[in-house]
Amino acid sequence: MKIFNTKEIYEADKFTLERQQISAEDLMEKAAVQIFNWMHTRLNGDQTQIYIFCGVGNNGGDGLVLARHLVQHGYRVTVCVVNFNEHRSKEFLINLDRLKEAKVWPKFLGESSIIPQLEKEAIIVDAIFGIGLKRAVAPWVLEVFREINKSNAFVLSIDIPSGLFMDHKVPNNDEAVKSSYLLSFQVPKLIFFLPDTGLFLDQWELLDIGLDTDFLMHAPSDYELIGKAEVLPFYRPRTKYTHKGTYGHVLIIGGSYGKIGAVLMAAKGSLYAGSGLVTAFVPKCGLVPLQSAFPELMVLTDINETEITNIDFNFTPTVIGIGVGMGTGTNAVKAFSLFLKNNKTPLVIDADGLNILAKNPDLFSDLPPQTVLTPHPKELERMLGKWKNDFDKLIKTKEFSKKHDCIVVIKGAHTITVYGDKGYVNSTGNPGMATGGSGDVLTGVITGLLAQGYATLEAAVFGVYLHGRAADIAIRECGFQALVATDIIAHLGKAYLDLFVDQVNSLQDEQA
Repeated sequence: MKIFNTKEIYEADKFTLERQQISAEDLMEKAAVQIFNWMHTRLNGDQTQIYIFCGVGNNGGDGLVLARHLVQHGYRVTVCVVNFNEHRSKEFLINLDRLKEAKVWPKFLGESSIIPQLEKEAIIVDAIFGIGLKRAVAPWVLEVFREINKSNAFVLSIDIPSGLFMDHKVPNNDEAVKSSYLLSFQVPKLIFFLPDTGLFLDQWELLDIGLDTDFLMHAPSDYELIGKAEVLPFYRPRTKYTHKGTYGHVLIIGGSYGKIGAVLMAAKGSLYAGSGLVTAFVPKCGLVPLQSAFPELMVLTDINETEITNIDFNFTPTVIGIGVGMGTGTNAVKAFSLFLKNNKTPLVIDADGLNILAKNPDLFSDLPPQTVLTPHPKELERMLGKWKNDFDKLIKTKEFSKKHDCIVVIKGAHTITVYGDKGYVNSTGNPGMATGGSGDVLTGVITGLLAQGYATLEAAVFGVYLHGRAADIAIRECGFQALVATDIIAHLGKAYLDLFVDQVNSLQDEQA
């Protein structure tokens, strides 16, 4: 699903109006009726007090239309117009007149106005600012936001939480409305998925307001939200006359004394993701633990007992995952540097491999094209330098990706895979994944997919999705706090099966 920016959304609106020969107020009516239907279905006439805070632009116009429909259906509604500007949109004025015709008289709030007492049991609809907000909000309007937030009432925001900007961070965490639930129009917005802005909304849902489907399908976008529908076309089924060699041979290089478990989890991730063969290259201290814990794994060792000093193997792997648990000591840096200069095999680099690259940036020139890098936030910062906010981070990551022709997997609550100018925002995963080893598993999963012949970008995007989905399935059994990385591995098979759950259920319904 495409994620549109402000310009693209306005273009979609304009195209729809011209293509469908409707007016802007008609489109506003359709949008607000969808919000009304959503509320009416859930409230079913309940007489809870509803406060609708409207701005004087089109977001406020949506709120006025909603108020009219709620009143006409017998709901208790108080409308407050936050009068932050002398200019009013045409659609706002049209719907203000229609509301007055329905005998509803809004309360206009100015700089010296007293904000109504907002009881905790009320429902507050936030329709003050939409996606067009570009400049700082007046201090007295910020006080309106703070009063809404302090009320602890259920806050339903329209399109985006008021006070958020579409392309930069809110200065302070109390300078935007914090939504209990967000109803957004047609397409998701990038701000839903970034740490700096995502904290202002708990849950969100898209409403179809009838924007032109041809435009939505064919218009380019810088970001895409990745769900089951997006990754299912990537899936490569296994065929009957194949063997383990068909699905590639992964080599996992890493480990050091006390950190052999990282290699074990990456290796398991590769094999459970479907790689035909997996070999680990580790210091000698890793031989017995790995062979004992994972009999399906083949193991090669360095001559050194506790760390990697010379990466030497006697076969040709399909893909190599390197860096997990490897350390950043002098010997590891030398071994890693020499390996990169001689290597031509596709790579997935994580953990200490990334830290070594960050300290020795000249090594980036030795990476094969489309090498996959999987940094957590601190590792990313070491490579890119500090960023001002999440938007700046994404700009820097795109520039970095283009400069080094690499795919960067920015791990986080909504992992974003970046290649060139395009970003892929993952929809799976949960807070239980904030546990040691989950990143090692992801390295293994992506490496295992590459071994099977998936295109590099597909492997990264699909691997992130499967990794998160496996964790989502696992928490049904163990909850957030008790989830560990090996639980993610154990549920990778179910994540694969889950790709076809809807299809299986549909087939069973047809047969019934």
